[in-house]
Amino acid sequence: MKVLVTGATGFTGNGLTRRLLADGHEVVGLDNQKGLFWDELSALGADLRIGSVTDEAAVRAATEGCEIVHHLAAAFRQLDVPDSHYDDVNVEGTRVVCQAALDCGVRRVMYCSTQGVHGHIEHPPGDENSPIAPADHYQLTKYKGEEVVQDFVANKGLSAVIVRPTAIYGPGDPARFLHLYKLARRGTFHMFGRGKTFYHPVYIDNLVDCFILAAEKGPDGRAYLAADEEYFAIEELVKRVGKSINVDVKVRHWPFAPLYAAACVCELVCKPLKISPPLFRRRVDWFRQVRAFSIDRARDELGYDPKVGIDEGLRRTGVWYKENGYL
Repeated sequence: MKVLVTGATGFTGNGLTRRLLADGHEVVGLDNQKGLFWDELSALGADLRIGSVTDEAAVRAATEGCEIVHHLAAAFRQLDVPDSHYDDVNVEGTRVVCQAALDCGVRRVMYCSTQGVHGHIEHPPGDENSPIAPADHYQLTKYKGEEVVQDFVANKGLSAVIVRPTAIYGPGDPARFLHLYKLARRGTFHMFGRGKTFYHPVYIDNLVDCFILAAEKGPDGRAYLAADEEYFAIEELVKRVGKSINVDVKVRHWPFAPLYAAACVCELVCKPLKISPPLFRRRVDWFRQVRAFSIDRARDELGYDPKVGIDEGLRRTGVWYKENGYL
């Protein structure tokens, strides 16, 4: 098939694009900049194009002739942009993609949302029916993007499905888990709070499996959480990260409240200076927000089976960081 991947040269888009190419599909990739993997994907045969999902002409040109659209592109938690930027890209950009898919006769759209639409899970594990409670504007606009997709399905005849990934990690990730690896490598990890908060990762290959299965099998308008088999207390996750790079991590515990107060002050100081704060509330919320989900819906309805477990996934990720000079 001919397949469009928006956000193709980012971490997640790279994983999906490589799989589609390996499976023999023709891939058009649309991205607003030359991401980390642009040259590698071009060499593999992807038709990569520069353009924003807010640009109707660029999106339509990329969509022409495609049978499937995987819409991954998003404004993702930049601290130095106004809220309107998230609205433009994550909501209106999704509208542009859906309209182009409808106009061009695309068979199916897969929209990548986020677990974050559910916010903090009071009674884990959560599932797709857990309350919608986004904790920041990024998460809010990703859910509004879901509403756009649902409107196109219900009122305009678009065939589309939604996937909500948990915390994505794996080789090719230059940011998300790297901070954990760097801290674990020191041998001592400073844990703010009890370290019992649940965190739910999804290895990139497992997530790509879910994207492809959802696009093939998911009923129109259905949402699926995509996660690994297990979720972990964050202290356990830190120790496993250390083990993956042969470091026995000692965890020291500190109260959470002073850290949160420091993050608030840091944001207040940095905002008028228009610089990204080195410490901010969303980052420190990692120590206290529960993320733990059931993947029964994806398993039962799509045949989703996350094959790469946490220890192997962390090992592969650590090797990639070392080979590429991040560790």
